[in-house]
Amino acid sequence: MTIRLSALLLSSVVSFSAAQAESLRASVTVQTDRPGSVIDPGIYGQFAEHLGRGVYEGVWVGESSPIPNTRGIRNDVVAALKELGVPVLRWPGGCFADEYHWRDGIGPRNQRPTRINTTWGGVVDDNAFGTHEFMDFAEMIGAEVYVNGNVGTGSVQEMAEWVEYMTADNNSTLAQLRRANGRDKPWRLHYFAVGNETWGCGGNMRPEFYADLYRQYATFIKTPRDNKPQRIASGANGSNTEWTEVLMREAGKHMDAISVHYYTLPRGEWKDKGAATRFPESEWMSTFKRTLRMDEILTNHGKIMDRYDPQRRVALLVDEWGTWYDVEPGTNEGFLYQQNSLRDALVAAINFNIFHRHAARVRMTNIAQMVNVLQAMILTDGPKMVKTATYHAFALYKPFRGATHVPVEVSTAEYKLDAESVPAVHATAARDQAGALHIALTNLDPHRAATVELRLPGQTIKALQGQILTAASTDAINTFEAPDAVRPAPFKVPRARGDRLQLEVPAKALLVLSQR
Repeated sequence: MTIRLSALLLSSVVSFSAAQAESLRASVTVQTDRPGSVIDPGIYGQFAEHLGRGVYEGVWVGESSPIPNTRGIRNDVVAALKELGVPVLRWPGGCFADEYHWRDGIGPRNQRPTRINTTWGGVVDDNAFGTHEFMDFAEMIGAEVYVNGNVGTGSVQEMAEWVEYMTADNNSTLAQLRRANGRDKPWRLHYFAVGNETWGCGGNMRPEFYADLYRQYATFIKTPRDNKPQRIASGANGSNTEWTEVLMREAGKHMDAISVHYYTLPRGEWKDKGAATRFPESEWMSTFKRTLRMDEILTNHGKIMDRYDPQRRVALLVDEWGTWYDVEPGTNEGFLYQQNSLRDALVAAINFNIFHRHAARVRMTNIAQMVNVLQAMILTDGPKMVKTATYHAFALYKPFRGATHVPVEVSTAEYKLDAESVPAVHATAARDQAGALHIALTNLDPHRAATVELRLPGQTIKALQGQILTAASTDAINTFEAPDAVRPAPFKVPRARGDRLQLEVPAKALLVLSQR
């Protein structure tokens, strides 16, 4: 018996007989006559926090470093991120944002104060990477900027003056200070957040208290008319819908967006999260069960926002997401350094599919984090650099940026392990501005290939080209010695018959199809 859910669902489950189960089968119907919302490129945003080797060494090496750099920013990382086309970059945190005082990071570097990063590892931050360096980096990689202000240990005045320093186009004292520090024209400030995780590391506040505080702080985010950032409120932790309810009720009209944070922990425990590599199959399963909760989280927060904002003016931003494992053995626990495997690439793909479904409300997300921290795009070791499996997942989804989401209906066998199960095949589709159709298919079963029947009702399937991302093992990784163990490869797409195409998606794989 086949169980079909609505076309709006990401996937559905099919119950097969034992004989059928030996051959994993799925059907994907692309509803090209029902275009949805535009997929904001910001959905593929990044996050760089002063945490471990994320900024220092990962991005900033200093002008005197033997590592090739431009104005202190390493050239190899810039080239890789520019190739990826990072749409937006969040900085300086994270939890670090609420202990960061922007004046520490301006002026001659040899005169900047050193501070203890009490949140991450208790290391000394010499403030060599501050506002000017961040803005320079964002311009190098072509990203819009998302600056996170300090509410936890800062003040309204400090935040207001930082905004003025970045955006003033007049001859105010702060504008002249910026010029004296080497930047004549104001920067374009695209997004500005009032605090981070104010329910936790940002101050352990109640939602009612933060709602009032947000209204106060947001009042003083003043910029020239042609340089107004979107104002972002510090949102909920995962499924805590009460936080969203209070914020939307008390401060919704004062914000342009509200955030939500959700991390995928294989074991669901912060003190025992699970390893990034050499994990058992049970943690392959639990990782995907937990990452699929993102759909429910966005649905529930979206329902609350719809009551207060039916026009969907206020965006829901997932400005922290990704996998979080136990740190690599022998590394500083406060540095959150973890390897990045094929599993992470497929986690990213599943989340992208979910974000596409919610594109009417979700208009930016920021994976945690860009370099050397958690689910990173890039890992470095001194002068060495490697692109991770997640980097390649982001690259494969580039055609979806700015495209119009097209609903898909998926009927699929389950991937089962003991008493647990998840739908094996997941899919998303979109039509770009030139009219070309793009389809992503993900097979989560680590053992069985999926025979997928792809249908485009009422249309003849034209020539498609494919790129496949898979590997020999579930925990395959790219290393400095073997940087191409997990990378996309061409996929030969079989000939279609009218509006139908049958193809085989390998086990544990991401396949992206695009019209030529």
